[in-house]
Amino acid sequence: MAETFRITLGQLNPTVGDIEGNAAKARAAWEAGRDAGADLVALPEMFITGYNAQDLVRKPAFFTAAMQAVEGLAAACADGPALAIGCPWAEGTELFNAYLICKGGKIASRVLKHHLPNETVFDEVRIFDAGPLGGPYSVGNTRVGSPICEDAWHGDVAETLEETGAEFLLVPNGSPYYRDKFETRLNHMVARVVETGLPLIYLNMVGGQDDQVFDGGSFALNPGGQLAVQLPVFDEIVAHVDLERGPEGWRVVDGPKAHRADEWEQDYRVMVTSVRDYCAKTGFKKVLLGMSGGVDSALVATIAADALGPDNVRCVMLPSEYTSPHSLEDAEACAKALGCRYDYVPITQTRAAVTDTLAPLFEGLDEGLTEENVQSRIRGLLLMALSNKFGEMLLTTGNKSEVAVGYATIYGDMAGGYNPIKDLYKTRVFETCRWRNANLRDWMMGHGGEVIPYRIITKPPSAELRDDQKDSDSLPDYPELDALLEILVDQDGSIADCVAAGFDRDVARKIEKLIYLSEYKRFQSAPGARLTKRAFWLDRRYPIVNRWRDPS
Repeated sequence: MAETFRITLGQLNPTVGDIEGNAAKARAAWEAGRDAGADLVALPEMFITGYNAQDLVRKPAFFTAAMQAVEGLAAACADGPALAIGCPWAEGTELFNAYLICKGGKIASRVLKHHLPNETVFDEVRIFDAGPLGGPYSVGNTRVGSPICEDAWHGDVAETLEETGAEFLLVPNGSPYYRDKFETRLNHMVARVVETGLPLIYLNMVGGQDDQVFDGGSFALNPGGQLAVQLPVFDEIVAHVDLERGPEGWRVVDGPKAHRADEWEQDYRVMVTSVRDYCAKTGFKKVLLGMSGGVDSALVATIAADALGPDNVRCVMLPSEYTSPHSLEDAEACAKALGCRYDYVPITQTRAAVTDTLAPLFEGLDEGLTEENVQSRIRGLLLMALSNKFGEMLLTTGNKSEVAVGYATIYGDMAGGYNPIKDLYKTRVFETCRWRNANLRDWMMGHGGEVIPYRIITKPPSAELRDDQKDSDSLPDYPELDALLEILVDQDGSIADCVAAGFDRDVARKIEKLIYLSEYKRFQSAPGARLTKRAFWLDRRYPIVNRWRDPS
């Protein structure tokens, strides 16, 4: 009979700061592994604290509590399989991102992360000290190597582990989603397998944390890069992965291979998960939003209904004299199709009162953008009043195109606690609406069918803050605008790059100027789901005061 080794993988959803709750999840996974005859139960990187805990990890009372929690887990899990769990670890004046191996009632081994990521959403160089290149740890008569997340994106850590006797690699991760990231992960892990000749098990967490969503998708590879096991994306799961030792060493036994959805479905699920977990982890059970009759608010309402259930979503139409009959009809039709509460709160009287109050100061001046923004700010005030009164978190509805160029009113339609479409360009908003109308999944809590009326998707976008207003009055058409933003924001490109791509130089300069001038708005905007490597917030950090402009 072949020698076997069973690893129980906890692809789970921790909550940052909930050390006790995360320990309970780890204990439950360990018990499942014990009952299944596992040799080792593995949790992801920094699982005991949740990830990414940012500067909270540097607080001595916090990292001490985390270390003590793992020591308590080790004692409680003495009789059964080994337990591997991510935790901050202090030694003298140094603080490490560590992977702790608990056996026999104590922490028997420590792996210290060597390569600290210092890009995009990661600031680990600021937080942690780099550990040395180390060797494997023993579980029974087997030697396991654990490059921690970023360590597996570099060849030296895995090479050192192989040279010092590791028989397979177990990689614990806190790797958040961006579009097409799975392929990037897989390519790096295949490279490690090819270089070392060792099987590799990649374990990632799931769940939302602020702007980031961890998408799971844990997998196992055999030498040569053959995929042996694929766990689902986004789902919490405790799964058992078996290895068998043969003449050439350990090999992962072929197991389930979950389907991975396309980028449209994965993006949509990220937005749903981000709202669901942001609410669950901050204590909100219900949300509300301003329902304009436009495509952005319709999509946000749909995401919210899928995340929390239609009964927990309030859609509020706040019409002025500029609100078209079509918008009134469309907003109500969408809310009803979703099954959400729909409230009608006209702002005409409130706007008149504000206009009268300001009239002595504005006497002799033409109406313009100020009066338009007053309408938006009245809506923000009323929505925040409803949020305060009913304990419902206000969702904002600005897409990435608007957020990029400041086509939104600070303290108005930007008011709120979370924005699920903050990293979704307007052209993708339209396509996402079409995708959702055609698809219903078991992880959605909303209704199927055409929940976003066709007319909402096809009519020209308008803020409806003055007569016959269209977005295209102030901005290029969205296909052109989004293509320019892809160059200037996502690719960090220049005006010359825009011109080389066929765009007018003056238009490109205008958009660049709007991007820079809007930085102060983004600095004060609600967090939102990260879908790309160039989302606004941690991925792209620019000064608010900035007089530089591209001279090309």
